[in-house]
Amino acid sequence: MAAQSMATTAATTAAARRRARAGARAGARTGARTGAVGIVAAALAVTAFAAPAQADTRGPDRTDRAATADRTDGTAAAAPERRHRATQRAMDAIVAGGIPGVTGQVRDRHGVWKGTAGVGNRETGAPRGKNDRFRIASITKTFVATVLLQLEAEGRLDLDDTVDRHLPGLVTGNGHDGTRITVRQLLSHTSGVFDFYGDEGYARKYMLAEGFLKHRYDYRSPQAAIAVAMSHPPVFAPGSDYAYSNTNYVLAALVMEKVTGDTYENQVRERIIKPLGLRSTTVPGNDSSMPRPSSRAYSKLSFDPAATTIHDATLQNASQSWADGDMISSAADLNRFHSALMRGKLLPGKQLTAMKTPSAQSVARGEDYGLGLTRVRTGCGTELFGHSGGWIGSLSYALTTEDGRHALAYNLNGDWSAAGMQELVEAEYCGTAPAAAGKRTDAGAGAGADQGPVKGPVKGPVKVFGSGRPTR
Repeated sequence: MAAQSMATTAATTAAARRRARAGARAGARTGARTGAVGIVAAALAVTAFAAPAQADTRGPDRTDRAATADRTDGTAAAAPERRHRATQRAMDAIVAGGIPGVTGQVRDRHGVWKGTAGVGNRETGAPRGKNDRFRIASITKTFVATVLLQLEAEGRLDLDDTVDRHLPGLVTGNGHDGTRITVRQLLSHTSGVFDFYGDEGYARKYMLAEGFLKHRYDYRSPQAAIAVAMSHPPVFAPGSDYAYSNTNYVLAALVMEKVTGDTYENQVRERIIKPLGLRSTTVPGNDSSMPRPSSRAYSKLSFDPAATTIHDATLQNASQSWADGDMISSAADLNRFHSALMRGKLLPGKQLTAMKTPSAQSVARGEDYGLGLTRVRTGCGTELFGHSGGWIGSLSYALTTEDGRHALAYNLNGDWSAAGMQELVEAEYCGTAPAAAGKRTDAGAGAGADQGPVKGPVKGPVKVFGSGRPTR
């Protein structure tokens, strides 16, 4: 969710499964592995549904007329299409694999290229829009981490402050101890705090079909998410391991609010969105609508891999993935943000270096996760930085080279398969042709995948793919 993006959770590693069998509670089994990719295979229902009566404030999709006449370096519009032919084919392959639609943008030395595939509305057949806005899920975490690193640079907090110093008494119970957990450990997912999405009751209420359709417009407070996490034991002692937990970023945003005396939403707007002119980026708070232009978002709302019913999940209260995955943006804005971040426009060198540097614990897990940012190496050796995210109805990825000059961001408006997502990254940065539809693993993440199709009953949100590495 998240991973995720929503807020997002991760598929269990073999080591985490061994720990779970040794005594961790069932929710912890789903815990802990997402790294770059915050993808929730949040999904899949057995029954058809009628959405609760509510006005659709999203409005119709709008296409970008200017995009049909792109010019780069004075060349004809066909030139960028040739340069990104493999990327377009990778988008087409994702749709051929069963996802309704894909939209994405590339910014490089030649200019801007925008691509789409498939549909943005399954009922009308309207195509995905080149300027679509979408729920970015766990890519939100990079925004949160950036603000906290800015606060450190300003001397308003120390990343090695304990959580209890800023939020006394909040992180306690079942072995959790906020006096032993630091802000840095929250941002790096080395705190050991239980991921609230791994709680079976929470998943039934907010993610599976019956609960989601009943509660999709409900407000959920950050404190409620923390309370769910505190009802479970931690997955390890603080600083001793790496395990992706969306609870970390709910806590991090609460620290932000305590230090600044301001809301998390306003801090992100004033420090990042407004200075960079991210006009398509919002922090929606207690809102269930989608801004225009956007496409519909689809989910199966089940953990059953055999489920076939697809639901329209476009409208949902963003508070249910507050600060760990609630933001809405566009591919263009995500590219602008990541490029500015890498070029030092948002952070001093010390903080940017810390953000990009993976923790030893995450490296040992094969994740290469720093502070709200992951490092990815493609099959052709290109080193990238960014994040991915998945939440109900939306899977996204945003990456850029370290100099910020070649950025890619894209979104899928279906959440039940990440097949082809890593191939799309390889296509853009290495020019490799995607595998034929149906010949990939369901994870679609090459050697970096956690697992293929989810097998058997799953007791919590499951990430489709993990390390964010297209190949090894």
